[in-house]
Parts: sequence; structure tokens; C-alpha cells
Amino acid sequence: MSEKKVRHILGLSGGKDSTALAILMRRDYPDLEIEYFFCDTHKELTETYTYLKRIEDWLQIKIHYLEPDRGFDHWLDIYGGVLPSPQVRWCTKQMKIIPLEKWVGDDEVVTYVGIRADENRDGYISTKSNITAKFPFKEHGLVKADILRLLAESGIGMPDYYRWRSRSGCYFCFFQRKYEWVMLAQEHPDLFQQAIAYEQNHRDGRTYTWTKGETLLELLERKDQILADHDRAIAKQTQETPNQLLADVLSAVLDEEDDTLPCLACHL
Repeated sequence: MSEKKVRHILGLSGGKDSTALAILMRRDYPDLEIEYFFCDTHKELTETYTYLKRIEDWLQIKIHYLEPDRGFDHWLDIYGGVLPSPQVRWCTKQMKIIPLEKWVGDDEVVTYVGIRADENRDGYISTKSNITAKFPFKEHGLVKADILRLLAESGIGMPDYYRWRSRSGCYFCFFQRKYEWVMLAQEHPDLFQQAIAYEQNHRDGRTYTWTKGETLLELLERKDQILADHDRAIAKQTQETPNQLLADVLSAVLDEEDDTLPCLACHL
């Protein structure tokens, strides 16, 4: 009796690291049959879907779009209107992890995770015994500069939202920094208004906020100050480390403003 086939999977988030990992695996392991997936919450930026299509076209791969059985609004109601937060990440569980583990089932699976050698985190590691995680970047000692080189040399490049946002994820992701919220209002005013509605619309009159200590409307009132502070930080970073790509400068400034680790299942 033949042994059961092992599945090899790689999750794409629409961000630079998971994309670079797909490039690396396609280049160095062309004969490995990898299944690529994206956990689709239907709350993504349009730029994310555009970038995923670019990845498919350039690498000639198929991306499986995994969806939860019920959408965000259903789970928001189940959790009593409590918005997800760094302390209560119910969105990750219900809209990312459960759909992934349902897709995998009981198959023996090796999942390749795009965590770099210069990052102090492990990413999503399943507790299911049939899922084994591998970290090619860590195994090969690849750091951020290597990831950027992979993206540039492949021709895929960076997603468009990296002009103003340093992480992938839902448009209302609670890990966004103040500057990123201001830029969401500028780049996607309709989505910003929807994020405001999620803060305000609760039957019992409660108010939850996406950012600690203030509502999005209060944050937007400070828009000019937030943008001015950001511009000063960008200028300082550029002066201290010249010849950096704009995306790197932005990422460094935002990381300095907020070093909270992003969602381990979403931001790769």
C-alpha cells in the first residue's frame, strides 16, 4: 500500500515577504508541487487583489482563495459587536486559521512560511499534528535586503499600497498606525467611512475604536499634525540612512512609531 502523498502549501498575504518566498520556492524548487493560497476576508484593499493577480501571472501559478463559511459582519455580531484588537484577535481565528485548517483537512502538509532571518517571530504554527511548518528564509539566513532583491529581480516588484502602508491585511486592520489611517482616508475615503461605521453602529449604544484611545473621527481631526510629524520623521530617517528605497524609509519610520508585532497569520 503506497504512502499518502504529502501536500506542500504556501500562504500569500499580498505582502512582500510571502511574495518573495513564492519567488524563491518557484526558482529553487521548480519541481516541487506547491499549492498557493490566500485567506480572503473580503475586507481587503483593491490593491491586494491586483497584486495577487500579478503574482499569478508572473510566476504562472494558481492561487486558491480560501473563505470563511460566514463573513466578518456575522462574526462581529457573534462576538457582541466587539471589534477585533491586538488583545482579541477573533478575526484571525475565524477568517484565517479555521478556513485554512478546513482546506488542509487531515492531509499531511508542509507549510512554507515567509518569516525572515532578521525577524523575531514564528508566524502561524498549527497545533495540528499533520501540519509541519518550514521557514526557508531563516534556514538560508535571508534578511530584508534579500527579500527586496528577490522582488526587484523577479520583476514583480512591490504592491502599490506600500506607498503609504507597510503591512498587508484588511483595510480596517487594527495594527495600522495613525499615519496609515490618515492615508486610508485619503486613498480610499469610502473604506475609511466604512471603518467609522464599524466603530459607531452598535445596538446597545457602545462605542469601540480601531485605535487605542480615540475614534477615527477624532484621529482625522489631528490629520495635519499626524502628517507633519510623519514628514519630519521621514526626513530624519532619509538623512540618517541615505539611498534607501522609499518603501524602506516608510517601513522604518512606522516601525519606530509602533513596534507592535503584526498579526502572525495575516501579515507576511
